[in-house]
Amino acid sequence: MANILDKIIAKTKEDLERRKKEYPLEWLGRSLAFNPFMPRDVYSALKATEDNPYRIIAEIKKASPSKGVIRKDFDPMVIGQAYEKGGANALSILTEPHWFQGDKEYLGMVRRYVSIPILRKDFIIDKYQILEALVYGADFVLLIAKALSRKELKELIEYAHHLGLEALVEIHDKADLVKAIFAGANIIGINHRDLETFKIDMELSFKLIPLIPNSKIIVAESGINNHEVVKELSKAGADAFLVGEHFMRQEDVTKAVQELKYGKSL
Repeated sequence: MANILDKIIAKTKEDLERRKKEYPLEWLGRSLAFNPFMPRDVYSALKATEDNPYRIIAEIKKASPSKGVIRKDFDPMVIGQAYEKGGANALSILTEPHWFQGDKEYLGMVRRYVSIPILRKDFIIDKYQILEALVYGADFVLLIAKALSRKELKELIEYAHHLGLEALVEIHDKADLVKAIFAGANIIGINHRDLETFKIDMELSFKLIPLIPNSKIIVAESGINNHEVVKELSKAGADAFLVGEHFMRQEDVTKAVQELKYGKSL
């Protein structure tokens, strides 16, 4: 496992223990009785069709471990609405606070102003975080295969499904893929970015997609910055495309989504 991933997971565990003491699982569960958020249909939003072959998951991300602050004029609600206006099919919201300057409060803030599904993108290692995701307004959660054992991944996917949420299982190699399929993942994300070196390998999707069962939704992640790349990955079998840094560096994110998805601004 990559050194940076080790550090993030260690800090996540530390934060998690504190939150569990402040807001026990039972308390969090009781709050569901007053929860205004019902999970949205993630599968339909991300499954490619003939009339809508390029499904875009647009990411709301202020910073990253390798690049630092990516967007200084950061307003999650404004960005989320602009993404939806541009044709995004789902949103990914970073909630990890230390390396990505995210906040789980962003989930509910944005949820009130958009109609498309929201992914809680974080380093999820515990059922508590999945219940949090539901309470705060997410429709699906990110699970990183590299950070979890087969047993842990399976248990977390099953718990997400039990709550009515979906899980995007992120893989980086064939071993991760085997783990994801064993665990029952419906949505598999291929991250072209190496967790250790942060280098991008755009050939990874072309290598792994042929190994993925046809029933799965395939999401291509990282290094996607133009319409031609989207078209090529779609031909290879990708349903959806998770794009963060490219969008976050654009002044007009609505236009950026349109150009990536349709090859032109509308």
